[in-house]
Amino acid sequence: MTRRERVLAAIRHEETDLVPWNLMWVPAIGDRLAAHYGTDDLDDAVGNHIFLVAAGSLKPLYADPAEFGPTIMDDFSVIWETSLRDRGHVVEYPLTEPTLEGYRFPDPDEPWRYEGVAEAVEAHRDMLVASVAGDLWERATFMRPLGELLVDLYESPRFVHELLDGICDYDLRVLERLVELPVDGVFLSDDYGNQRQLMMSPAMWREFVQPPLARILDFAHERGLKTLLHSCGNVREIVPDLIDIGLDVLHPIQPEAMDVYELKREFGRDITFWGGISTQHTLPHGTPDEVRAEVRDKRERLGAGGGYILEPGITIQEDVPIGNVLALIEAAREAL
Repeated sequence: MTRRERVLAAIRHEETDLVPWNLMWVPAIGDRLAAHYGTDDLDDAVGNHIFLVAAGSLKPLYADPAEFGPTIMDDFSVIWETSLRDRGHVVEYPLTEPTLEGYRFPDPDEPWRYEGVAEAVEAHRDMLVASVAGDLWERATFMRPLGELLVDLYESPRFVHELLDGICDYDLRVLERLVELPVDGVFLSDDYGNQRQLMMSPAMWREFVQPPLARILDFAHERGLKTLLHSCGNVREIVPDLIDIGLDVLHPIQPEAMDVYELKREFGRDITFWGGISTQHTLPHGTPDEVRAEVRDKRERLGAGGGYILEPGITIQEDVPIGNVLALIEAAREAL
């Protein structure tokens, strides 16, 4: 089976020769892996099964401060502090009041956004290729401080609806361009939880976030594409809602935040789980043998009957020893 075929089979809840796996890492880990394997083509070196293709943005993901300076404004007018260690953090929000008056969303049709995208898709056709919608609620928290936005849910609900609808409209226009290419799915990154619970009540999530999210999932399904959602934290309360609106794959099911085995028992017939390896305990603090043991356990228990893609519960951070990363890859490659 190709890597693409393996992921599609897992989403159909079919068992495969290998449980598909995928790794994401911060630049420091990428540098160590490149040195170990002697190549910059790390997707092939580690055997990654999923390739995410995105439209261009000025958001400084892994930007070089020497090139951009200590801060940079992205195309949503958000000012970020740049960083070589991660994507940086917001230092100035464009929406200081709960209103869109005077604000203009970026133009999703600017040609530079799509330069090199077709070539990237073609180079990864043996993997499952998902077009990145961007973000929705998470983007709103970059545009307006999270604490103020949570208050806005109660005090300025019309503004929050308008903001999320505007972001959704932008995401859908970007997707219209990306899905002209031979992609297999649509991926949205949109954190809803903290370590213990949702960052808003389930009722608030259903009122504000679910409708625009459903628009994006419907857009994908109308075109025969799979839907993949990233949301960190404890989102257990809304997993049934995500299933109801047609989500195919939920990422990254952090084991520190949720009981991943309970998720599999309760919902494993209806959704595919992607993630589950401990990034707060086993990967940074365990031995290589402990890493292998957890990978095998998650692979066998969560992968039973299909419906599982193996990956750490969040991007591999630079405090993880390279020996543990290599142990993870080694165990992932083992046949069932």
